[in-house]
Amino acid sequence: MVALLTCVLVPTVALAQEGQAQGNLNTITGVNVTGGRVEIVGTKKPNFTTFTMTDPPRLVIDISEAVFSGVKEEVTVGNGTITGIRTASYGSDESAIARVLIGYEREVETDIQATGNSLVVSVAGSGGAAVAARPTTAPGTAPAAAGTAPAATATQPGVSADQAAAAAQADRQQQEKAAAQAAAAAQADRQQQEKAAAQAATAAQADAEAQRQAQARAEAERKAQEESARVSAQQAEQRRLQEERAAKESAAAAEKQRQQDEARAAAEQKQRQQADEKARREADAQASAEAKKRQQDEARAATEEKKRQAAEDRQARLEEAQAAAEERKAAAEERRRQQAEARQTRIAQAETPRREPEQGDSGDVSSRRKTMTQVGFKQEPNTSRVFVRTNEPVRYTVTEGNKEVVLELENTRIGEENNTRSMNTSFFDTAVVSVDANAGPSRTVRVAIKLKEKVTYQTRQDGNEVSIEFQRPRR
Repeated sequence: MVALLTCVLVPTVALAQEGQAQGNLNTITGVNVTGGRVEIVGTKKPNFTTFTMTDPPRLVIDISEAVFSGVKEEVTVGNGTITGIRTASYGSDESAIARVLIGYEREVETDIQATGNSLVVSVAGSGGAAVAARPTTAPGTAPAAAGTAPAATATQPGVSADQAAAAAQADRQQQEKAAAQAAAAAQADRQQQEKAAAQAATAAQADAEAQRQAQARAEAERKAQEESARVSAQQAEQRRLQEERAAKESAAAAEKQRQQDEARAAAEQKQRQQADEKARREADAQASAEAKKRQQDEARAATEEKKRQAAEDRQARLEEAQAAAEERKAAAEERRRQQAEARQTRIAQAETPRREPEQGDSGDVSSRRKTMTQVGFKQEPNTSRVFVRTNEPVRYTVTEGNKEVVLELENTRIGEENNTRSMNTSFFDTAVVSVDANAGPSRTVRVAIKLKEKVTYQTRQDGNEVSIEFQRPRR
């Protein structure tokens, strides 16, 4: 059986294992046998495949990306379960394969477990029975008769070497017994002896043919193993080339993508720079336009200011000229005013009119035109007061009509447009409903005070303020 294992595992080129652990390969440092248990020890977790062979029974274990270091190529066991172990290597570098072939005495079921960096192969249900002792020739046994051909015993599948030897010994004993009987009956039955010899020769030829067929099967299995190893190595090389090609293609695609990204980024950067430059030019143009417009506005404002000052100067000169003319007209206007007041007095008397005497003497009031600066209304504890303030004392008249009192300021103008707004006082506890100040005829200011009902009132002038106090209405 050991010789047969040697013939099977001679395939391809067996590489020397010691000292070949390289790079990331799994280095197998030991193949240990304990009964029916085989432990394969490496430096990395094993990546392996297995298949079985028959006649004789064998288990083949191929460990990928692995080499042997300090492991014998052949170990004879013969412990009743395992006949022997052979190791061989195929390929190189990452395609290296470490093969372990375990021969068994009989057909067995195996349990294969990877534990850490070790691979343990156990025989299921095996107790490690010892091999039967090889039989020896009994003393005193007669040798075969001369000229008698010993019968050859063919090796049957599943038969161990010791069993085959025992069978051969039994066959020889039977042949010797037959030869002895033939020699004793040689004289009596020559023809029967020749027939037995012919049968023995035929059996020997059959045994030789069986041995030749077994050798042919072993050679075919060896070639199949070599072909399997060659295909595995070729597939591993193809995988390596495909992985290298895929890696190169991936790197080329990544480089192309990187170049595209860089080109896109450069284009975007250029667009941003152009947009920034355009925005800067537009901002500069807008700032320049705004500065130009501001200068134009300032120039226009300066021109308008000059025009306004010139107009004010002209107006001042005109007013001074008019003031002299107005002084001359004052007497005539005074007469007309007195006539108008007399006429209004007669009309008011028909409606129970009442008229306040004129306030202010001509000696206390200048001939300059006055400016009304404020018109207002104020509630007092027992009265309601309407007051008018000017920049200096003025002449005035008070005229009473039907539920209305009119205060007229002579030679006066309204200083601010806001003073012409109507003042509604109807929601107060007062006789005054509203106060309206407007420019009157002949350069006067007319302040019309409407009443809820006729009440008594009193007019007085304190410096630059003229006021009229109205009694609260009857309840």
